[in-house]
Amino acid sequence: MALAARGRRRATQDIWPGFVDVLSTLLLVFIFLLSIFAIVQFFLSREVSEGETLLEQLRLQIEELGQDLAMERSENFELSNTLAMLQATLADTEDERDRLAGQLVDAEGAAAAAGNRILALEDDLAEEEQLSQRAMSQIEILQAQLNAVYSQLDALSEALDVAEAQDAANQLVIEDLSERLNLALIEQVEELSSYRSDFFGRLREILGDRENIRIVGDRFVFQSEVLFDVGADDIGDAGRDQLVALASAIRQLESEIPDDIEWVLQVNGHTDAQPVRPGGEFESNWDLSAARAISVVELLIDEGVSADRLVAAGYGEYQPLEEGDTPEVYARNRRIELKLTEG
Repeated sequence: MALAARGRRRATQDIWPGFVDVLSTLLLVFIFLLSIFAIVQFFLSREVSEGETLLEQLRLQIEELGQDLAMERSENFELSNTLAMLQATLADTEDERDRLAGQLVDAEGAAAAAGNRILALEDDLAEEEQLSQRAMSQIEILQAQLNAVYSQLDALSEALDVAEAQDAANQLVIEDLSERLNLALIEQVEELSSYRSDFFGRLREILGDRENIRIVGDRFVFQSEVLFDVGADDIGDAGRDQLVALASAIRQLESEIPDDIEWVLQVNGHTDAQPVRPGGEFESNWDLSAARAISVVELLIDEGVSADRLVAAGYGEYQPLEEGDTPEVYARNRRIELKLTEG
């Protein structure tokens, strides 16, 4: 039994090393297979990454081609169909990556079509360059014409400068003449003012110092009652005598004032603010004042005064000497005024 036991122990000891060797060999094989799997997985991952990169590049190329094809869809129907096929292929590729090779072939076909399109565009560009050359020729012609216009403008500008210089000289002459004319007018006005003073002085001597005949500023004033009855334009006998004497003074004045002084004797008729009688000869104070001024002018003309030296004007009640509604104010506002003024 002891021998049997020793034989079993020896057999057990002989089996264990072999078992260990088998386990070690299996472990090495497992590690080797695991390494091979990792390597294969690495290469597969890299292939997949490269495939995704190529796929992304392909997607970008297809998008660019899609834009080009969309712009030229009306001119190339076949290229539009190719774009649709590529878009469908792209959808399939995203689902099945194992069809990448077929998609690349399609992409190469699309690239070839795009190359053909580029050639066509280059031909179009050559035609556009020819058109641009013709346009440049026209531009050169227009530039030459524009230069000619500029030359004409320069000539006109020089002529304008000469004209402006001449105009400035003429303006100086005009200003000098204007200044002389103003001085002459001032002299005439001053001379006429001196004749007016002498004329009014003579009238005062001829007509006497009467309350109803007076000088107001630059006017010789007759109260209407001296010449006319109330509401009438017929000159009475007393008034006629006064105007005859006035005509004599005016004729003497005509002979004394030089011919180069333009003057007139303005006869102004004025009424008071009371309305004319209804149904009378005159419809308004305008008519009455104008008629009285005309009556005075006509008598002076009959007495030999030049008609071109007389002016008749009616002012009605609208330029009173005084404001008020008393009989005294009405009487002072009813008047005939004589004004020696420039013609």
